[in-house]
Amino acid sequence: MKISTYKELVVWQKAIELVKEVYNICRQLPKPEQFILVSQMIRAAISIPANIAEGWGRNHKVEFIRFLNISYGSSTELETHLIVARNEYSHINYTLAIDLNSEIQKMLTSLVLKMKSSVSKY
Repeated sequence: MKISTYKELVVWQKAIELVKEVYNICRQLPKPEQFILVSQMIRAAISIPANIAEGWGRNHKVEFIRFLNISYGSSTELETHLIVARNEYSHINYTLAIDLNSEIQKMLTSLVLKMKSSVSKY
């Protein structure tokens, strides 16, 4: 099956789910965190699907790989923010966000490896 748009990529769809979950968590954080942790978490979460989309839009495998790696970096940044938030505000449930983020990291790694192997064949 040939994928015709980044929106068909399961990793992008999962990343959009993660953004929704991060917004849900951020709504539960206290007001003083709005300009600190909340802004960082939302920025990192949105960066994951945004970089997948931008890389796809570059219409070149090497560029797509580069943006998938940037997306992975945003995912690890978000992972750190979630750990910090969980340590400080343990009454909030972070399980879905952490699990989705871990799944996305695995999917991104797999996709990068697949893309790299197809680039090296040319």
